[in-house]
Amino acid sequence: MKKRIVLSVLFVTYFFCTQAQLLVTAANQLAYPLGGAPILVDSNDYTLVQKAALFFAADLQSVTSKPSSIIHSPLQGKPVVIIIGSAEKSYYIQQLQQQKKIKKTIPSQQWEGYTIQTVSHPFKGVAKALVITGNDRRGTAFATFEVSRQMGVSPWYWWADVPVAKQQNIYINSNATITDAPKVKYRGIFINDEAPCLSSWSKEKFGGFNHLFYEKVFELMLRLKANYLWPAMWGNAFYDDDSLNAITADAYGIVIGTSHHEPLMRAHDEWRRYGKGRWNYDSNEVRLKEFWRAGIQRATNEKIVSVGMRRDGDEPMSQQTATTLLERIVTDQRQLIEQVTGRPASETPQLWALYKEVQDYYDKGMQVPDDVTLLLCDDNWGNLRKLPHPTSPARKGGYGIYYHFDYVGGPRNYKWINTNAIPRVWEQMHLAYEHRVKQIWIVNVGDIKPMEYPISFFLDYAWNPEKIGPANLQQYAQQWSAAQFGKQYAKDIAAIITQYSKYNSRRKPELLDEATYSLDNFNEWQNVVTQYNLLLQKATQINNRMLPAYKNAFYQLVLHPVHACANLNELYLYTALNKQAYAKKSIHTNTYAAKVQTLFTNDSLLTVAYHQLNNGKWNHLMSQQHIGYTSWQQPKAQTIPTLKWLPQNMALKATKTPILKQKTTAINTTTKGSFFYEKKGYGIAIEAAHFTKAINSATITWTLLPDHGRTGDAITSFPVTAPQQTLSPTSPHLQYDIYTYSKDSVTISTYCSPSLNFYNTPNGLQYAISIDDEIPQLISINKEDKNSISGIWNKWVSDNIIIKTSIHTIPTPGKHTVKYWMVNSGVVLQKLVLNFGTTKQSYLGPPETITIK
Repeated sequence: MKKRIVLSVLFVTYFFCTQAQLLVTAANQLAYPLGGAPILVDSNDYTLVQKAALFFAADLQSVTSKPSSIIHSPLQGKPVVIIIGSAEKSYYIQQLQQQKKIKKTIPSQQWEGYTIQTVSHPFKGVAKALVITGNDRRGTAFATFEVSRQMGVSPWYWWADVPVAKQQNIYINSNATITDAPKVKYRGIFINDEAPCLSSWSKEKFGGFNHLFYEKVFELMLRLKANYLWPAMWGNAFYDDDSLNAITADAYGIVIGTSHHEPLMRAHDEWRRYGKGRWNYDSNEVRLKEFWRAGIQRATNEKIVSVGMRRDGDEPMSQQTATTLLERIVTDQRQLIEQVTGRPASETPQLWALYKEVQDYYDKGMQVPDDVTLLLCDDNWGNLRKLPHPTSPARKGGYGIYYHFDYVGGPRNYKWINTNAIPRVWEQMHLAYEHRVKQIWIVNVGDIKPMEYPISFFLDYAWNPEKIGPANLQQYAQQWSAAQFGKQYAKDIAAIITQYSKYNSRRKPELLDEATYSLDNFNEWQNVVTQYNLLLQKATQINNRMLPAYKNAFYQLVLHPVHACANLNELYLYTALNKQAYAKKSIHTNTYAAKVQTLFTNDSLLTVAYHQLNNGKWNHLMSQQHIGYTSWQQPKAQTIPTLKWLPQNMALKATKTPILKQKTTAINTTTKGSFFYEKKGYGIAIEAAHFTKAINSATITWTLLPDHGRTGDAITSFPVTAPQQTLSPTSPHLQYDIYTYSKDSVTISTYCSPSLNFYNTPNGLQYAISIDDEIPQLISINKEDKNSISGIWNKWVSDNIIIKTSIHTIPTPGKHTVKYWMVNSGVVLQKLVLNFGTTKQSYLGPPETITIK
């Protein structure tokens, strides 16, 4: 194993998975050292347990510099021994349980449950032992890697070059016991859209998507407590490309599946390689059955089998496709499973993905057997399309979610950089969990890098959604940052990571152009660029102070995404300035154009810098095109925006780029004793979280979602499964005190997160709104959404907002109260804007017009 750089930092305790402090920094009466202790493993235990012990020995040595040997029988005369084993197969664990020297604190039937505890005199001649055990092979591995995480070994030590925390020794608190088990059964990632970046990198470093590549993926997954993978599938075939892939997956205990359009463990590309005839069940049933039968025969490893069918190339089947045909396909596929396995189909885990048009078949009545997991999906942009109604009966196979951090498709690809704001991910996956969607959570992560932070969050949250609430998200970011870079700068780094992903989520980089933000109103373009550049300034300052060993990781996880996105937004700002200057025949026209050229070059230089990190370890991984889109599909090459130039005899030379007037508007977080005043050109703008008064009910409360909105925080009602409300003076609502100088007609624009009609009701998700004592107007945010793949939906996801308007009348100027009423759960309010006819237009809306007395 490659030698790891080690540094001195404090232990990191993860609030989201730890019940007791296992590690302490110095010896005391209740603590004893682990460095150099032998690791006892039953040689008959699972291969995965043996591997976990080897990884742990390497981790312990990298932290303490003291080598630990793997032993298979107890050694007398040792003060401390580390015992790693599964309750199913380890003789030593079973012996200690029979002698009641260790506790069975997790029920034996609990999937992947584990216990970490200490015991005195476990065997003759051994004084102390740290016992790491799981109910099964993965539980044991997860417990082992949990200790590694607490020692300071980041799951990203290899995948992001995170230095390993150095200690003179590791001390175990002998009174500590940790017990844990997952709340979501299958937690996984989908490597997808993997060309040109990951495919080129894996070919250069490993020779392709072979078992050497997947060994690195599987180790990362185990360290993140993941157990389920959809392998790379763009021109790749997991089982066919390398016969050792499946064997390696089994050795690492990783459950393998195939994507939503790859039935019965056959990769899509295999039909191109071996299929005969059309991918059409009506006309080619016999050959398709042969093809699928071979897939089940080959996949002897632990798996979840996808059933159903889409058209060749991940396309919808014909509009005339009858649900009876799809039901017959599933029935025939299950017969194949039974014939090959010799067991009832219900004993082989299966899923049916309700992806895109397949959900329509389900909504029209198509049924699959109760043991098949219904894999519900988002809209490819992080908004859940469907959830089981709280009153619907439970399914034996349960429900799952297929989510996206990366996507190829309309309205535009987004593959280049992390654009996933964690507060939004939390809110949508919280919806899923509260609706009993607990069987499968899988997320499309593209090339894995640069999605390190959202991958960590998604899998940590999937392990136990009950331990991370909206108020914990900043703490999570800070603890994650401390785990990668130490505690010194963790708070500042967390703020940078949180802010850049928030800014990126406002509009995906691939969708940006010079017209995205307003150049004239509210200094919007300048403010956006200033915000990015302030982040870049902070990141650069931290980078300059950081120890050299951290800089590779810091560049990958923080500095590069901030710098690259700041540069890109500035490029489009100057493109807008260039066109504006040209229209005015300004002397600055050519200067702005030259600035765009410089920024365009800088973009490629930032990619080169990334590719040169650590002697080229990550070459190719930032080579995704992201400038020059003209349709949903990526351009063949990056192209600079079209620029305007004035002839030399018209353009006076400027020695430097003019200094732009850049302002930022501070967000006030305290609203006591304050009003939102009308302002010319602004109207009245209110951030949702700055309510004057919140009216709750006995069963429903208003909950702040920190940093969720495009420009501030957001607010929603809990629980998210609450029934529709009938309006009354005491029903849940928010009040906002305003002061107007205008009267008569006013339009209220309500900015809501782009939540979809996940119950598929005729009116969608609704809220109500009123001013003073008028009758509230009932408004649907999404009843126009019919299929989440076209029409108005394109604008919702491109802008990452749904804006609904209502018209009201204010009889007199002065103090009034806007009332926002809860009708349906799942509506997330970000902002309110009152327009008296003079409000200027902009992408983010006018800045808040609060005045504090």
